[in-house]
Amino acid sequence: MLPGMTETTRRVPAGDRAERKRAAIVQAARAEFLRQGFGVSMDLIAARAGVSKVTVYNHFGSKEELFTAVVGDSLEHALGEPAATLEKELVDPGDLRQMLTRTVHAWVRGMTEPDVLALRSLVTSEIRRFPELGASWEAGGPGRVSPILETLFRDLAKQGVLAMPDVEVAVIQLYSLVLYPHFVYATYGGHIEPALTERLIAAGIDMFLEYYEADRA
Repeated sequence: MLPGMTETTRRVPAGDRAERKRAAIVQAARAEFLRQGFGVSMDLIAARAGVSKVTVYNHFGSKEELFTAVVGDSLEHALGEPAATLEKELVDPGDLRQMLTRTVHAWVRGMTEPDVLALRSLVTSEIRRFPELGASWEAGGPGRVSPILETLFRDLAKQGVLAMPDVEVAVIQLYSLVLYPHFVYATYGGHIEPALTERLIAAGIDMFLEYYEADRA
């Protein structure tokens, strides 16, 4: 935050023009964070966005707040549509295997975009200094989809479709089968090829349903 500016005195700009500037700042910040890391200067972000540093601080009171906005924007693009689709599935999930396959493909595709993986790596590198960044990632990523899956699985368990005594554990297991391997590879600079991703999803859903479908329990 600029000298002399406080949370009580800062007025966040509003209106269409302000929203366009905010979007430009977030886009510029994402590019510079990914290029230079969290140590990038706010002056450079402002220059890339085509605004003054004062304008950046009018919209975002600190670099941490700006980075949180970048994370939220990226996760919205990655998970917004899959989460909305999954919520619709709560009404009538239909064929469980097909529904899970559609859902998993959508959020694995979103969460393994190169920029999203790079942002996740940046969050983990800064989490000791700024634990709130990790909380922001959790809220916009797993914290967004997990409650929807938990609701779906609890409903299906009540209907006798699933035999699932611990829904929270089951959701983590599903993530571990189909998504978390990508994070492990990315930690060491690697990536999982599309063909292997398809096999991970297919085999992961098979294993998940083999264990939890009621008629197989």
